[in-house]
Amino acid sequence: MKFIKWLLALLVTLVVAVTLYLTVFFDPNDFKPEIVNAVKKQTGRELVIGDDLSWTFFPTVGINLGGISLSNPEGFTPKAMLEVNKAVAEVELMPLFSKQIEIAQLSLDGAKINLVTRKNGSSSLDGLTGKGAEKTATPAEPSAKAQLTSIDVGGVSITNTEINLIDEAKGQTQTLTLKQFTLGAFSLDKFAPMAYEFAATLPDMTVSSKGEGQIKLSHDFNQLVIEKLDIETQVEGEGIPNKKLTAEVSLNSQIALDKKQLSADISKLTAMDINAAGKLAVNYGGKVPQINADLQVGDIDLDALLPKSDTAEKQAAATPSQTQAVEPDLTALNGLDAKLTLAVKSIKVANLSTQNWLMDLGIKNGVVDLKQLTADLYQGKLMLNAQVDARSKVASYQFDKQISGVQIRPLLKDAAELEILAGTANFNVKGKGKSLIPEQLKKNLLANGRFDITDGALYGVNIPQMIRSAQAKLKGDMSADTKEERKTDFSSLTGNFSLENGVATNPDLAMSSPLLRVAGKGSANLLTEGLDYRLTTTLVNSLKGQGGSEKDALAGIDIPLAITGTFQKPEYALDTQALLNNQLKEETDKAKDKLKDSLLKKLGGF
Repeated sequence: MKFIKWLLALLVTLVVAVTLYLTVFFDPNDFKPEIVNAVKKQTGRELVIGDDLSWTFFPTVGINLGGISLSNPEGFTPKAMLEVNKAVAEVELMPLFSKQIEIAQLSLDGAKINLVTRKNGSSSLDGLTGKGAEKTATPAEPSAKAQLTSIDVGGVSITNTEINLIDEAKGQTQTLTLKQFTLGAFSLDKFAPMAYEFAATLPDMTVSSKGEGQIKLSHDFNQLVIEKLDIETQVEGEGIPNKKLTAEVSLNSQIALDKKQLSADISKLTAMDINAAGKLAVNYGGKVPQINADLQVGDIDLDALLPKSDTAEKQAAATPSQTQAVEPDLTALNGLDAKLTLAVKSIKVANLSTQNWLMDLGIKNGVVDLKQLTADLYQGKLMLNAQVDARSKVASYQFDKQISGVQIRPLLKDAAELEILAGTANFNVKGKGKSLIPEQLKKNLLANGRFDITDGALYGVNIPQMIRSAQAKLKGDMSADTKEERKTDFSSLTGNFSLENGVATNPDLAMSSPLLRVAGKGSANLLTEGLDYRLTTTLVNSLKGQGGSEKDALAGIDIPLAITGTFQKPEYALDTQALLNNQLKEETDKAKDKLKDSLLKKLGGF
C-alpha cells in the first residue's frame, strides 16, 4: 500500500515538475518568429498570431493559439484569406526537453476562409506553391526547410469552418460550410487517412458532400498523391433533373504541385442511374488550363432525366412572345483547351434509341471541333463531324452527317411518331449556318444532301388504288372508292435536296416499283411545317393483281398527285383536272394522227 502511495506521489511530482518547467523555462512564444518566417518563405504571405501562445495541460499537453490570420495577396478585399479564432496544437512531451516540436494533434474550430477571384483573373491561391519563397530566399533557407520537414503531425481536426467564394467579376459570393475535416497521423512521404463533410446553400440549390481516402505529400512538397478517395454528393434544387441528384465517385489522383499537373484514374462514377469510368489529366500551369479526358459510360436515358410536365408545357405555350430568345453565352469556351474521348453504351433521347457511341471532341480558342461521332442507329450507322465557332457573339457552325443502312420506319415512329415511310435508308447532308437560337437555326441553315431508300413503302397513300379510282371517274363512276390499305410499295426512292431560309426543296424525287414510276418535286417549310409537293406517276404495266384489268386505259399516261397539309398530317390528292387534261391531250394527238393518215390516203400516199 505504501508503494502505491509513493508511486502516485512520484507521478504527481513529475507532472508538477513538467508543468513548472514548461510554464517557467519553456516559452512557446519563442517559436512564433520561426513559424511566421517559415510561412513567409513558403507562401510569400503574412501570418499573424495576435494572441500569445499558451500551454494547455488537460486532457493533454498542448499549445493554445488565438487571433491567427493569413493574408490575401496585396490589394485584395477582404485582406485576410484565413482567420482562426481558436486553434490547439497538442504536442509530444519528450521532444520538448530537446526544444523540438512534434505535433500530436492540431485542432481548429470556427475558421473563416475568404477565397477571392478578381476581375483580372488573379485569385487568393496565387503564390501558395513556393513562389513567395523564391522572392524571399536567403542563405539560411535550406536549413529552415530541413527543420520544417522534420515536423510530424499526429492528426488534424477542423470543424465549423466557413468558406466564402468571392467572384468580383460576377459580383457574387457563395458560402460553403466545412462541418468537419480530419487527417490522421501525417508525415512527409507517408500516406495518412483523411475524411471530410461539408454543406452549401446556393441561390438555386443545396449541396452536401462527404468523402474519405488517403493522402501523401512528398518531402520536397512537389508531389501530392490521393488514393482510394470515395466521395458521395447530393444536390437538390428546382433546376436539378427530378429536383434531386446523387453522385458517387471513387478515384486515385496525383498532383504535381511544381509542374501544376493533375491526373486522376476514376474507377467509379455514378449519377442519375448513369455509370462511368475513365481517366482525367489537367495541366493548370498556363493561362488556359489543358484538359484531357477519356471516359467510358454505360446506358443514358435522357428522357428519364428531363421529364416534361404539363404545367411547364402550358406555360411555355402561353407566353411564347413574352420571352425574347437570346444567343447562348459561349465565352467560357475561350478559356478552355480540352480534348474528350467518350464511349457510351447507349443513349435514349426524345424516345430515339442509339447504341455504341464513340466521340472525339476538342475545344480550343473558342472553337468546338467534333472530329468524329459514330453510333449504331436502327440497324444502321450514324457518322457525324461538326464544328462550332464561338469566337464571335453569334456562333457559327458547320457539319457533315451520314446515315447508312438505317431502318427508316421505326426511326420516324420513335423520333416523331410518324409512319409515312419505310425501307433501308442512306442519307448524307452537309450544312453550315449562324446562330444557335432554335428559330434562327431553321432560318439560317444552308444545307445540301441526298437520300436513297430501298425496298420500302410510302404510307398514307395507295397510288394503284388512286389510279383505279381515277379510271372509274373518267368512265363516269364518281362514287368509286375502296377500303384498301393506304400503302404504296417501292423498290427504290432517291433524290437530292437543299435547305435555305427555312425551306427544304427537293427537285428530283424518283421512285421505282414493278408497276409504277414516280417523279416528284416540291418543298417543305420547316418554320410552318407546311407541305407543297407534286408527284407525277406513270403506270408501267397493267394493274392486274392490284385490282386492275389486263390492259388499263391509263397505261403510259402521266398521273399527277398533290401532297399538302403538314408534317404531322400530310394530305394526298389526285389532281383530276390535270389528269383529264393529260388524257384529252393524248386523245387529241391520236385524232391528229388519224386525220393525217386519212389525208395521206386521199392524196395518194403523199
